[in-house]
Amino acid sequence: GELLCTDVVLHGGMTGAQVAAQAKAMREGLRVLFTTGYADSWVLQQGPPLGEGMDILTKPFDMGALLSKIYTLAGVD
Repeated sequence: GELLCTDVVLHGGMTGAQVAAQAKAMREGLRVLFTTGYADSWVLQQGPPLGEGMDILTKPFDMGALLSKIYTLAGVD
């Protein structure tokens, strides 16, 4: 399947959640990985609603953490 990786906070008018919603409407089964530099609980609670096939990764992250999230979203053990 396909995977969209987007930040929660974007500049230019749209949020990551809005980008994800539009992309998911165009691509059935699209998985979404959100990233955020805001690790505080407000952003994680008020950020994008995480439905099936979605996850969030806080910055900074290393390649191992990124790959782990990708594998989880892809259903790879």
